[in-house]
Amino acid sequence: MAAAIFPGTFDPIHNGHLDIVERALHFFDEILIALAPSHSKGTLFDVGERMAMIQEQTAGMKGVRVASFDGLLTDFARSQGIQVAIRGVRAVTDFDYEFSMALMNRKLSDGFETLLFIPSGRYIFLNATLIREVARFGGPTEGLVPEGVAKRLQAKFGRA
Repeated sequence: MAAAIFPGTFDPIHNGHLDIVERALHFFDEILIALAPSHSKGTLFDVGERMAMIQEQTAGMKGVRVASFDGLLTDFARSQGIQVAIRGVRAVTDFDYEFSMALMNRKLSDGFETLLFIPSGRYIFLNATLIREVARFGGPTEGLVPEGVAKRLQAKFGRA
């Protein structure tokens, strides 16, 4: 069974992430969404909240599972029997970062590969930081995140 890991902080998961998962399922039997705690940047939602949102939004997707991890991605992927990561790339700046990460991951785990997905055009501009800012100031999040995530954002900012 061919499997890939989709790592990220997913704070919050948005329609661009879900688009990548759906398209990656055309190439892999299983996608493991690997939720990272994010030691380097503060998150709006804690790991449990992010895990719940991801599970809710992927509940109907056959072949998708969700787990959290702490430590090196390559160590976690190896423990799951996975040698391929998928990542989304929106712009050149994303590519530079992902290219460096892919090379480091390959150095840490011989044979580990990274496949880059370009989001569908309607999601190319999405990123979780912008979505949090829109929600923080009461802007509309329709079309950016699923309805359940939008409600959690509203509640987090006292707009529910």
